[in-house]
Amino acid sequence: MASGNAIRGSRVGAGPMGEAERGESAPRVFISFWCVNKHETKPSFASDAQIPDTWDCPRCGFPAGPDKDNPPARSRTEPYKTHLAYVRERRSAEDGDQILAEALAKLRGQI
Repeated sequence: MASGNAIRGSRVGAGPMGEAERGESAPRVFISFWCVNKHETKPSFASDAQIPDTWDCPRCGFPAGPDKDNPPARSRTEPYKTHLAYVRERRSAEDGDQILAEALAKLRGQI
């Protein structure tokens, strides 16, 4: 049995005309951006907004620029580093041996 609920399926705050009572939207400008794979993206910006130099391509994720013939280069992704890799960048093997010897001496003194 169907109920006579008039607001079923509508959003809170939506009036009889939907979203029209929000007023005029800001004037927009569409700018084309191209990535290295020649994908074109046309995001819209407010006409008085500052346009960014690069935009992420929604298809491949590479950076895109406004110059079709000279798109930005692919960004180089750094491989994942473990904590040990970062430690090895800061410390030499001799430093590690010295720290280990100090820690073992401290532990042996406590026992």
